Amino acid sequence: MTIHLFRDLEEIHRDILSMCAQVEDMIHLAVDSLNEPSPQIVEELQERDTKIDAWDVRIEEDCLKILALHQPVAVDLRRIMAVMKITAELERVADLGVHIAERACGLIGYPELHVPEKLKTMAQVALDMLHRSIDAYVELDSKVARRVCAEDDFVDQMNREMIEGLQKIMKEQPQLAEPAMHVFSASRHIERIADHATNIAEDVVYLVEGEIIRHKRPPESKSDDN
Repeated sequence: MTIHLFRDLEEIHRDILSMCAQVEDMIHLAVDSLNEPSPQIVEELQERDTKIDAWDVRIEEDCLKILALHQPVAVDLRRIMAVMKITAELERVADLGVHIAERACGLIGYPELHVPEKLKTMAQVALDMLHRSIDAYVELDSKVARRVCAEDDFVDQMNREMIEGLQKIMKEQPQLAEPAMHVFSASRHIERIADHATNIAEDVVYLVEGEIIRHKRPPESKSDDN
């Protein structure tokens, strides 16, 4: 590896860590807003999301410049490919943060509907998965990455339980159907955060081991983006 390639890779490395820290903070703020909905929080997250979008584009452009200028091979090439995928996943997580806060605002005026503790627990698990997937990238630790992948099914199960509970509320208290649907959507968004964390972890396994494991996961453990 040339000194110029090393310098460029280190700069991208710092950028992706800063981007991740900003995205994590956005999700914390969004989840907190489920207890205290606020249109101002939505506006703040939208502004942050715009910056994350720009960050994503800049990192991708930097990666393409490295590919053109240095023509990296082997692990350096895998690192560039992994970074481009990881930043795309982080950008989508930032979008989800905005969506969660928007769903939270749908609860304004319905104080009788309490956000289930299970949803908060689910959010904590998803955030922890995201954090550890980035740690795995930093430490080039595929074992940690594989453990993150294994936890995705747990979040999926919590999401199913949340949906079942909300369906029960909607049947027994039809007047709460609208806010319950907002919680339903928030739960789905949180489940997607865990999916994106899993995708990042899978990219780390590829980076470290050169093995693509994404399509080796059981089909029922995957979720679409709809």
